[in-house]
Amino acid sequence: MKKILICTNHFYPETFRVNDVAFLMAERGYDVTVLTAIPDYPKGHFYKGYGYFSRRKETIRGVKVIRGFIIPRGNGNAVRILLNYLSFFISSVLISVYLGLFRKYDYVFVHETSPVMIGVPGVIVKKLRKAKLLFWVLDLWPESLNAAGGVNNKHVLAMFEGLTKWIYRHSDKILISSKGFEQSIVSKGDFKEKIVYFPNWADKTLEKRDDVQVPAIPEGFVVMFAGNMGEAQDFEHIMAAAQKLKSHPEIHFVIVGNGRKMQWTESFIQQHHLENNVHLLGRYPAEMMPSLFEKADVMLMSLKNVSIFNLTVPAKLQAYMAETKPIVAMMNGEGPRIIEDAKCGFSVAAGDAEALSQKILEMSKMDKKDLMEMGKRAKRYQQEHFNITKSMNLLEQLFLS
Repeated sequence: MKKILICTNHFYPETFRVNDVAFLMAERGYDVTVLTAIPDYPKGHFYKGYGYFSRRKETIRGVKVIRGFIIPRGNGNAVRILLNYLSFFISSVLISVYLGLFRKYDYVFVHETSPVMIGVPGVIVKKLRKAKLLFWVLDLWPESLNAAGGVNNKHVLAMFEGLTKWIYRHSDKILISSKGFEQSIVSKGDFKEKIVYFPNWADKTLEKRDDVQVPAIPEGFVVMFAGNMGEAQDFEHIMAAAQKLKSHPEIHFVIVGNGRKMQWTESFIQQHHLENNVHLLGRYPAEMMPSLFEKADVMLMSLKNVSIFNLTVPAKLQAYMAETKPIVAMMNGEGPRIIEDAKCGFSVAAGDAEALSQKILEMSKMDKKDLMEMGKRAKRYQQEHFNITKSMNLLEQLFLS
């Protein structure tokens, strides 16, 4: 039986696509081990039942899980995030040395959300066991450190660029979740022949249709945003668009999620008396998303006009498509290209609140049948291009080739 080691910052009970990779590869007959952290995302504290002295090793659905030490991210300030990253980096490196010396692995799969250092234990095991290393890029470094983290120190950025190049050099294949990532990767070295397009798929949790109680959604035309409310999502311009539509009481912005911009958004709503137009529902479990999405007429996604974000395809795009919903986007680059290709909605330039408000107003006046047809095209495109079975078949081919 071939053995796979998966290195990831996040794993079940946290909800990331790497869960599907681990469980489905185990179902296909592979011996799968996951090196990950004690779960603390997104709330910043350890999940119930987990801690420094509990459930550091467990088996979940046939997958062996080893959890490294971390300092919880707490309230998410810069110091706590730094401590969170560094603590897991140190513990994962130590564990990877042990695994590389005393365990046999044929393949290593690295699930690279931030930070990029998760690639280091993958390279260590590759070198010690002469295993094949697949590195799945979901976040570009050091670009993300600068764009999302606000780090401008040229020495820090140069250090992380050097580390990223080192990981790329030691990877047998570099998997990219967005075709736009290729230009960043090839700018760092002769890596073009290693690159394989390996996009996200809709979270399998969304396939469930449990009979759950969802919060009341206002009557009218519902524009729903679901996910992280961070700096990247440009809530300043989302709220500006909502303010422009204040005179249209039938149009409702429904926000499902939370994040760093939650408090700012609450203050904006109060200051501009948008309580009847904008509704903050807070975060809900992934299992409830299908029932919430059913209440929406159109799904909203947005990213700021930053070069790295223009290369990114947010994972929520696949989720929106899987739920048979039309999409309106305020962003540049890869996301709008896919929406246009699928003919499943509309997009406006990043930061253009006026255009977003006009497009939402236009969609609110469309025939419901036309909106439903957009949603059906989204679903068909998702099934063709973001299909989990096709992705797992490709991954298995890459392991075996």
